[in-house]
Amino acid sequence: MNRLIATGAALGVVALMIATYILGSRPGDDPFAQCGGSAIAGGSVGGPFSLIDGEGNAVTDTDVLTSPSLVYFGYTFCPDVCPLDNARNALAVDVLEESGADAQPVFISIDPDRDTPDVMRDYAFNVHSRMVALTGTPEQVAAAARAYRVYYKKQDGDPDYYLVDHSTFTYLALPGIGVVDFFRRDDSPEVVADRTECAIEVAAAN
Repeated sequence: MNRLIATGAALGVVALMIATYILGSRPGDDPFAQCGGSAIAGGSVGGPFSLIDGEGNAVTDTDVLTSPSLVYFGYTFCPDVCPLDNARNALAVDVLEESGADAQPVFISIDPDRDTPDVMRDYAFNVHSRMVALTGTPEQVAAAARAYRVYYKKQDGDPDYYLVDHSTFTYLALPGIGVVDFFRRDDSPEVVADRTECAIEVAAAN
């Protein structure tokens, strides 16, 4: 079996397992239920993190998540999945901007050995002017991934050109509230933008 096909199949299984783990029924008093998004079981996804930005500065979640954020975990050497997902999130931010809504794409590396601050800075520059790209020590990255229930595992093989299996959800985090929705790979930029705009409006009304 082709290596990339095998990786994709494995990711599909992992995605299903994680979706089952974090998907829950929204309580009747959940104000974000009207947006028609994916329920986050018990509000248990997301949380504090300490990472390093593209300029080499230490940052925390409170420094970064100052506007509605589409948070995605991946890596710059990713050959297929991450570029498409990050491009989708960037397009969603542009759709939101056309509607007058403020949002940002956030990309957190799960490959800190190769994704140095310089690499992340250059990657973000080429994806979107508002993208925040973060890396960190292996311990910092692992802690952030745990907070967001992100699965990742470095594959064996070439020490320089290895692949990393990882889950592929994008999380919508609102300042002062936390993660209120998550998006799957097949959600279009318009769907991401619509649900994000709804969540922003609900948050403003509450």
